Amino acid sequence: MKKSLIALSSMLMLGGTAHAQKVAFEEYDLANGMHVILHNDPTAPVVITSVMYHVGAKDEQPDRTGFAHFFEHLLFEGTENIKRGEWFKIVSSNGGVNNANTSDDRTYYYEVFPSNSLQLGLWMESERLMHPVINQIGVDTQNEVVKEEKRKSYDNRPYGQIFQEVKKNMFTKHPYRWTTIGSMAHLDDAKLEEFQAFNKKFYIPNNAVLVVAGDISNPAQTKEWIEQYFGSISKQPAIVRQSFVEEPIVKQINATFEDPNIQKPMMILAYRTPSMKTRDARVLDFISSILSDGKSSRLYKKIVDEKKMALEIGAFNQSQEDYGTYITYGLPQGDFTIADLMKEVDQEIVNLQTELISEKELEKLQNKYDSDYVDGNSNVEGIASNLASYYLLYGDVNLINTEIEMYHSITREEIREVAKKYLNPNQRLVLDYVPAKDKADNK
Repeated sequence: MKKSLIALSSMLMLGGTAHAQKVAFEEYDLANGMHVILHNDPTAPVVITSVMYHVGAKDEQPDRTGFAHFFEHLLFEGTENIKRGEWFKIVSSNGGVNNANTSDDRTYYYEVFPSNSLQLGLWMESERLMHPVINQIGVDTQNEVVKEEKRKSYDNRPYGQIFQEVKKNMFTKHPYRWTTIGSMAHLDDAKLEEFQAFNKKFYIPNNAVLVVAGDISNPAQTKEWIEQYFGSISKQPAIVRQSFVEEPIVKQINATFEDPNIQKPMMILAYRTPSMKTRDARVLDFISSILSDGKSSRLYKKIVDEKKMALEIGAFNQSQEDYGTYITYGLPQGDFTIADLMKEVDQEIVNLQTELISEKELEKLQNKYDSDYVDGNSNVEGIASNLASYYLLYGDVNLINTEIEMYHSITREEIREVAKKYLNPNQRLVLDYVPAKDKADNK
């Protein structure tokens, strides 16, 4: 759900501070197992009501992919007390915005209202949880919406299949091997009863965290409303999750994908990395910044700016709950080839594996992450999302205050050792992401 109805960004930006101060919060559990987090910030008259569910693409079956993302759309269809098509009208007519997003690990819904509509936001989210209407007309409608999203964002978009191809080659057992948007054929084949069963299993109070953040002028009243709207929802059987363990990659994986929407090949190198919860994942974030964050980064400065070998170059660590994926990519220009870019990227990685970065580079990294920390908590929307994520995915809400200290404690030696541990040629996928051959060539 990528569109907001009314822009409240100027108000939201007032709902935080411009310096790195601790984020105060209160957390507790309802009797039904729903976790609640409250953050009071009276600096602007806005409040966000949000619910994050611990369900994502990895909770799907191999022959029924795309369900979690589908529910991101489907649960806006309506409830027993909110008629079909009325959700957005209610939000907009009360001066609010709403949105939702899905990952492999979780699904997140939220509304931002003027603070005098806090009760409305709580009621709407409780309705989504307690009284969703999941019928055939809603499934059919959202099926077409999701198909159009897939065509626009994946099938017909230049380089839109990269993550699909990386995932299916990097993972053989874990559900990370399919994309969040999933298969349209799976959604077409699914019966209404399957969607209803998915909702009954995962969209339950004891698989969710409710975050209320912003101008909570009366915390006691807020708690009363939370109990009123959410407390009566029945606790459901605990979800039994299957664990998937991938064998280490010990030999380079080679794969090819032909994209009909591109004219230039792209270099794609991908390495499997550890869970977002680990210290090593944070170190890999630092390594990404060293290599490709900004025009002064090592890869950009050398390959794009000085040698003019590429139109674009980059590296990033996609951290997730169970595993991460570290990806480097580049678009060669002129007569330079994918092999030329790989040679340069590999050399920069070897440099990190064998030489300590300078103290100045480390200081620059720490300053960058200080800035990112401030930006990430600069408004109630960001704070609410962070509070929910740190609880649901990391198991420690206070990481919203302490994770920056972890980044500050990373040493130059750790950067070298983590690069040596994960970023080696025998541990990676080399994906030849190339233009599709002409139809004439395929005859």
